[in-house]
Amino acid sequence: MYGYAAPFYYHSVYYILLIPVVLLSIYAQIKVSSTFKRFSRVPNRRGITGAQAAGAVLRAHGVHDVQIRPCRGSLTDHYDPRDNTIYLSEPVYNAGTVAAVGVAAHEAGHAVQYAVGYGPIRVRAFIIPVTQFGSQFSLIALLLGIVLYSQPLFALGIVLFSLTSVFQLVTLPVEFNASARALRTIDSSFLLEDDERRGAKKVLTAAALTYVAALLMSLVQLLRYLLIFAGRSDRRRQ
Repeated sequence: MYGYAAPFYYHSVYYILLIPVVLLSIYAQIKVSSTFKRFSRVPNRRGITGAQAAGAVLRAHGVHDVQIRPCRGSLTDHYDPRDNTIYLSEPVYNAGTVAAVGVAAHEAGHAVQYAVGYGPIRVRAFIIPVTQFGSQFSLIALLLGIVLYSQPLFALGIVLFSLTSVFQLVTLPVEFNASARALRTIDSSFLLEDDERRGAKKVLTAAALTYVAALLMSLVQLLRYLLIFAGRSDRRRQ
């Protein structure tokens, strides 16, 4: 796709950055899966299920209009602002484990963010339609830019793709804040013992790493397109 368009040193910069980011992404996926499985086998002493933990977080923040429902799969937990519902996966909803409490409290943290008007999550919600548009049409513009050798079209593709990076960047504080809210409420509401709380924190930290890896991968891909653009510009000047 870009072998003819960029000098060798452009390739080198890209691959030097790509390899560690790919390794980090693989590590993050393995880490979140293994950490979740590990603490899903550890019952919490109070026998609090994920659904109960989510409800406790909501009540602690004065939020009473959010529904909590089960959903299929594993690690499919999420809060959907469209129907104001927290969806908890099968290993979380009715499970009285350390992992279940941590994950459910985190998702409830997202519901609290919407309830209190947390700035970054409002920004993320606002840019989601723009990001979806960018992800759908960026590749088309990039390919047309290469086939037609049109720098303006290629530049448009870069701008559209960059929206994905912006979304990933805004997602980081949203996820970190939801975890922080969850852990604070776990402490203040005495949902877990101290050693159990450390386990829940490990689960949430592992999950956060996947978002960091996603942002870095998006930035590396953006850099790839910028290097191609620069290489094509150099070629034109020669």
